Amino acid sequence: MNLIVAVDNNWAIGHKNELLIRIPNDHKHFREETTGKVVVLGRKTLETFPQGLPLKNRTNIILSTKKDYQVKDAVVVHSVEELLEELKQYPDEDIYIIGGDSVYKQMLPYCNVAHVTKIDHEYEADAFFPNLDKDEEWEITADSDEQTYFDIPYQFLKYERKQRKGDQDGAV
Repeated sequence: MNLIVAVDNNWAIGHKNELLIRIPNDHKHFREETTGKVVVLGRKTLETFPQGLPLKNRTNIILSTKKDYQVKDAVVVHSVEELLEELKQYPDEDIYIIGGDSVYKQMLPYCNVAHVTKIDHEYEADAFFPNLDKDEEWEITADSDEQTYFDIPYQFLKYERKQRKGDQDGAV
């Protein structure tokens, strides 16, 4: 299972239910990675999308503890257990966790690949992603050249969970 996230130098991902910055090339990267795939997100993240609608050309699965929550053109699940059951019908490599912070934290143990846009800046933030650079289970396996958006440098990194002895697929 994959996750995709944009973080700043402090591994911050958002402030007041908004992204820290909107970088067009990051959005293009996100679209290229997730189009035609399964995206898993929380209710609050969905509500930040244009008109609060699910992403087009993807299977949207919303994790929400609100039992009566429904979304047109999306599957709604109410627990990690229910989500994992729902995800069994899709190839692992086609699943992308896309936020927000509580969904990332709940699903990180089930992911083996993290697509991280690392933004070389520090923003005011109230939502964070776990720092994979300080997690011995993860290593950078690919990186892009540094790019800039106005005066802000960023790059695309791919982290992969290290294989543990006797563990074929790396899942926890």
